[in-house]
Amino acid sequence: MKLFSELISALEITNKTNAKIDALVDYFKRAPDKDKLWLIALFTGKRPSRPVKTTLMRAWCMELTTLPEWLFLESYSTVGDLGETMALLLPEPNHKLDLSLHEWMTELKALKPKSEEDKKAFVLEAWSGLDQQERLIFNKLIGGSFRIGVSKKTLVNALSKLTGIDSNQLMHSIIGNWTVDDITFEELINGTHINYDNSKPYPFCLAYALEKELPELGEPHDWIVEQKWDGIRGQIVKRNNEIYIWSRGEELVTKQFPELVEAIKNFKYDFVIDGEILAMKDNDVLLFNDLQKRLNRKNVTKKLLEEIPIGFYAYDLLEYEGDDMRSVSFIERRQRLETIFDSIALPDHLQLSFLVKFEKWDELHEIRNNSRAINSEGLMLKQKHSPYHTGRKKGDWWKWKVDPLTIDAVMIYAQKGSGRRSSKYTDYTFAVKKDDALVTVAKAYSGLTDKEITEISQWVNKNAIERFGPVRTVKPELVFEIAFEGIALSNRHKSGVALRFPRIARWRKDKPVDEIDTIETVKQLITST
Repeated sequence: MKLFSELISALEITNKTNAKIDALVDYFKRAPDKDKLWLIALFTGKRPSRPVKTTLMRAWCMELTTLPEWLFLESYSTVGDLGETMALLLPEPNHKLDLSLHEWMTELKALKPKSEEDKKAFVLEAWSGLDQQERLIFNKLIGGSFRIGVSKKTLVNALSKLTGIDSNQLMHSIIGNWTVDDITFEELINGTHINYDNSKPYPFCLAYALEKELPELGEPHDWIVEQKWDGIRGQIVKRNNEIYIWSRGEELVTKQFPELVEAIKNFKYDFVIDGEILAMKDNDVLLFNDLQKRLNRKNVTKKLLEEIPIGFYAYDLLEYEGDDMRSVSFIERRQRLETIFDSIALPDHLQLSFLVKFEKWDELHEIRNNSRAINSEGLMLKQKHSPYHTGRKKGDWWKWKVDPLTIDAVMIYAQKGSGRRSSKYTDYTFAVKKDDALVTVAKAYSGLTDKEITEISQWVNKNAIERFGPVRTVKPELVFEIAFEGIALSNRHKSGVALRFPRIARWRKDKPVDEIDTIETVKQLITST
């Protein structure tokens, strides 16, 4: 546990990705193989089910510390995390337990079917033999979230740095079907349980935001323009009668989109296609809010397939019949892609991206401004003779998004951040008027300077009304302009609307609260876009 505890501490104190990767690499170099496997399992959603209810642990902590419930709850409210609260309140250990991560996880798995008395004895014994940081980790191992900012991609990049193995291959390997009990660490990272050659994707070619006037790009006939769709960028890989779908986030998402797999089976060619995964119905692109209902599903039900059908707009051809096409010009890749798609009768949900027809640059302004009417984010501009780059390269691909929508709202809740900002209120909830009351419409945590965050934090400390764990209810006095990419009706939100990518555009110190937007004016943005 000591080594794992040191790793968690190292990850908690930094928000720099490279520092997190270095800490993970150091752990992988020093830890036993079984501990390495459990670390990967814990950080990739393969942890076992919770063996002990947190309500029981809370009761045992109060019994052991003889604290009244009101004082425990007040402590919990101040700390904001149950596992950390218990770790801080428990008395000093009276002996030392020195089990590895693998040994602790084995014990916790075996604890699941035991009686409440046996579970209590085990937990109390563990608490009495661990220091404060180790107790916190023990509590988290039972079922909490570590909240240390380690994504699957960060974990994979650490493993790639350690082993020299391609990160995409490692991603495919660790999200495949395996358990700690049936594989070794070497087998896992080398992908002995997968066939990576058939599934291997390519690094995505990415665009920069347009930062110049259109005429500065040169002649219009040297460019191809497409809609910039608001979905999930994906690569469909078809090799040797096997089909894989990768997201831009290097996630293998094949099982989430069975209708795409069925459609691709009809092609006789092998290829790798870059495109956009979208929620589509009756040939219309739906909102990203609809697409979200299909994401991260282990099982896609028949009902969900019918309610939120998935489509794919193909942008580019990266590989054809085993040949890497990325160095070929974009116009040639597009022509080959059109030939492939012309070879069969395509279902409605599998299409080539349509090209925007224009002769002069000025014609694109109106087309871009009308993008939201078809649930597009704007336009993509691609140089006809450009290769398919790895990552971003200025000059060849540009994204020209529509201007964000904005509303004026008042802050009603504030929550402290994490890492270096854990002492300041950085996460805010905003509301607009509804009749004579306020209704929440968005949460946002980006867009302010450090100076503004400090000023707001000082204001929150003086104007907090109520506490709910780490959250503070504040006087509705501070007005902010909130920017967002899109808006949709939503039954999941009390306001009845969901905002896409909300962030703080500016602090409206010049605007009184009685001039903020109403829920009616916010909903009007749905029809106007």
